[in-house]
Amino acid sequence: MIKLLVYIALFLMLVLIFQLMRIYQLSSEIKGKNIGLANEKDNRSQGRGMLAFAFGFFIFLIWLIVRFKNDMLPVAASDVGKISDNLFMFNWIIIFIVFFITTFMLFYFGYRYHKSAKNPEAYFYPHNDKLELIWTVVPSIVLAVIIIYGLSLWGKLTGKPDPNALNVQLYAKQFDFTVRYSGADNQLGTTNYKMIDDASNPLGMDSTDPKGLDDIVVKGEMHMPVGREINIQCNARDVMHGMYFPHFRDQINCVPGMSTFVHFTPTITTDSMRLITHDTAYNYVLICNRVCGAGHYNMFLKVVVDTKEGFEKWLATKKPQFDAMNKRRHGGTAVTMK
Repeated sequence: MIKLLVYIALFLMLVLIFQLMRIYQLSSEIKGKNIGLANEKDNRSQGRGMLAFAFGFFIFLIWLIVRFKNDMLPVAASDVGKISDNLFMFNWIIIFIVFFITTFMLFYFGYRYHKSAKNPEAYFYPHNDKLELIWTVVPSIVLAVIIIYGLSLWGKLTGKPDPNALNVQLYAKQFDFTVRYSGADNQLGTTNYKMIDDASNPLGMDSTDPKGLDDIVVKGEMHMPVGREINIQCNARDVMHGMYFPHFRDQINCVPGMSTFVHFTPTITTDSMRLITHDTAYNYVLICNRVCGAGHYNMFLKVVVDTKEGFEKWLATKKPQFDAMNKRRHGGTAVTMK
């Protein structure tokens, strides 16, 4: 009800402004003024109005930044997340410096160089070698710095992982994610799409590869140990999906027919983040940020960052994928595969 009253008030205010403009127009016509032709007083008033609008706009923009600064990205919860945020802020600083200078000049020139009896015509200034050199060289240097900064972050995300990193596979398909942990040997076994069976082998794991015998497949949630690097192998079954961890500032495409890799180190546990956000139900999340079909909006996965001990305890409750398959095949008795 309150919103409706606000909308009605805004509409009536617009009607009032329109009617006042009509009254001004009619009164000017009665006095014999040609309102279609601007005189020097009009030009001066318009110039001052442009300058006032510029200052009002800047004040409003600064207020928005201060008011909503805590409603932007969530707290970075990984090592690369902090670097990413620094790069993001570095870009914003450059953008705001250029924006404030150029926008102010745009409106100031309208005020400073309005047409008057002293300045009836604009000065024609077509070329200046020094100015062109400055606005070519300076942006080039700034862009080079940004690109080098970004490439260093990309190299940290996709370069060679730590030898002790936890190897995990993230398997995407319409419209969910499946996680495979590498088990005690910390090596992922090979897969083959011809072996995919949604009932017993959803990832197409090769049972003849000894590296995969201890691999653990998990659906519904993903757990990570804090302080240990996670090396993620991304795969997709059907179409391209996006693996995006907003809290870890990490994203890469999951592409059918190939593997993509990315690694990072979680730095804040889920419990600690809940204290930071003052939200006891707060959770990290993995989402697909590529439009992958009609159910794309529902493609996400809960992510939990545990302590090292908590993660090991949780992982110990899960059984290797081939153990579960063997039990189903042999009437509930596990058979060791060699």
